[in-house]
Amino acid sequence: MTLRATRSLAASVTVAAVLLLAACAAEKPKPTPLEPLESKLSARVAWNMRLDGVKFPLTVLARDGLFVVAGSDGTVLALDAASGQPRWRGDAGKAISAGVGSDGRFAAVTTRDNELVVFEAGNERWRKRLNSRITTAPLVAGERVFVMGVDRVVTAYDVLDGRQLWRLQRPNDALTLSQPGLLAAYKNTLIAGQGPMMVGLDPLRGSVRWEVALANPRGTNEIERLADLVGPVLRVGDTLCARAFQSAVACARADNGTLRWTRNVGGQHAVGGDTELVAGADASDRISAWKADSGDIAWTQDKFLYRGLSAPLVTPKAVLFGDSEGWLHALSRADGQPVGRFATDGSAVVAQPALHDDIVLVVTRNGGLHALRFD
Repeated sequence: MTLRATRSLAASVTVAAVLLLAACAAEKPKPTPLEPLESKLSARVAWNMRLDGVKFPLTVLARDGLFVVAGSDGTVLALDAASGQPRWRGDAGKAISAGVGSDGRFAAVTTRDNELVVFEAGNERWRKRLNSRITTAPLVAGERVFVMGVDRVVTAYDVLDGRQLWRLQRPNDALTLSQPGLLAAYKNTLIAGQGPMMVGLDPLRGSVRWEVALANPRGTNEIERLADLVGPVLRVGDTLCARAFQSAVACARADNGTLRWTRNVGGQHAVGGDTELVAGADASDRISAWKADSGDIAWTQDKFLYRGLSAPLVTPKAVLFGDSEGWLHALSRADGQPVGRFATDGSAVVAQPALHDDIVLVVTRNGGLHALRFD
């Protein structure tokens, strides 16, 4: 996790933020050793592949029978979820800065040179220079490509020719996260995160329909008050849930932004869930699961402290977390106790595991694509 300072901040504040984060990293305790485990959940390898490496905040897209992924070298791949066979392959030609957005026909990525590149069936359709660095995966929907910069400015482009359709810039916090923000679609509403606010936008005009605060930042300085919403958002029916960095986990109605519940809990990564549970790990990797309808605590788990847990995937069989040593941990939905542990390639799990039918895809820092089928 890194911080980005807006132009209005003095350089001394930026330096102070960097020094504080470096100090925190140096003092981080060692990962909790893993206990012996008799697995109660079985899984077999469906397929494996390898990319050049994934050294950016990847969000794996699972839709229409495909996993859509990208590698640091600019490779963009659509893989058959069941077999791992490539359906199409694209090349952005430069290092990629964020995950892939796709509507099934078009796919979009951004590069470290601040270019937006759009593909159709793996063939480059167009590219455009952007005004801001991007760490949030573009959203492709309704014949538009939506992009959000680290400055939380949202811009819409025509997916066919790259024409800019509108741009929304609102008052922003002094500091924002340089990691995936919140950008998603719900029916005919574009959902974006701007600071601690979840905002519903008209995707045709960029006007605000509703907004709701998922956290109430507190602190004596900009770093302590930083509460950017962390993506990807969790959508369950008509409910959207998200984490506000180091502040809260909250859920709101997607149609009008009414807050359903919020819980004050720190953390850096997105939450996962379904109609029954919402789960996530805090800054020390203590895991909590909340009842999706009320926000009441269902269970907590502290056997994975400081293991560098990923955002979780909640499946009908278990709650899944990757860690910094490449393990995929399976926890019981009922009480959070470990029920399985599966090895990948020993490098950190860098993306929230993705599910398509009965296949779970785990992506690692070294570029490993590990597809597991749970029995």
